[in-house]
Amino acid sequence: MITRTYTVLGMACGHCAGFVTEELRGLPGVTAVAVDVEGDSVTVTSAHALDLGDVRAAVDEAGYELGAGEGG
Repeated sequence: MITRTYTVLGMACGHCAGFVTEELRGLPGVTAVAVDVEGDSVTVTSAHALDLGDVRAAVDEAGYELGAGEGG
């Protein structure tokens, strides 16, 4: 299992966390998502390394922005 934390900009409440969680859980291999709205972060656990473009697309689809400098 691989766990990675990403910065997500624009979240303000539990509904925001729900939208981000729903989109990220839809990515192949994702087993868990934990959102920290106050910390502007989301921690994703997956069976394999996720493509950053896929993570960015999922966050965008939820209506938020992956933080600048996310990578690797």
